[in-house]
Amino acid sequence: MLSIGNVSRRAGIKVPTIRYYEQMGLIAEPGRTEGNQRRYGKDELDRLMFIKHARDLGLTIEAIRELLELSDHPARPCADADRIAARQLAAVRAKIERLRKLEAELERIATHCDGGTVEACYVLHALAHHELCADEHARES
Repeated sequence: MLSIGNVSRRAGIKVPTIRYYEQMGLIAEPGRTEGNQRRYGKDELDRLMFIKHARDLGLTIEAIRELLELSDHPARPCADADRIAARQLAAVRAKIERLRKLEAELERIATHCDGGTVEACYVLHALAHHELCADEHARES
């Protein structure tokens, strides 16, 4: 059995985050010693590592909750897991496309400036006047 500090180091997850995952119901509250210290086993460590990997891939807490529920029922078909992964892939691709637009616009703005004075600085004017931008790249709300 491992203390929360040991689990934290092994999983690469901060202690407050582990407690948060417990509060969110992603992991069961572990058993405690007579001194009221949390004790985690291999199953809890594996589950935390699953959660960390899923978070590293950008999955939401709700998506992780669904995936954990699926993983608790190994005989079920994996179509729902596939759907969740496909949804995340689409979100990542949309974000990449948005970042490409931002990259192009920033490159255009940065190279459009002739290095004169601040008064005539194209970078500052473009930031103050969105209509000077070549493409729509407003932040997602």
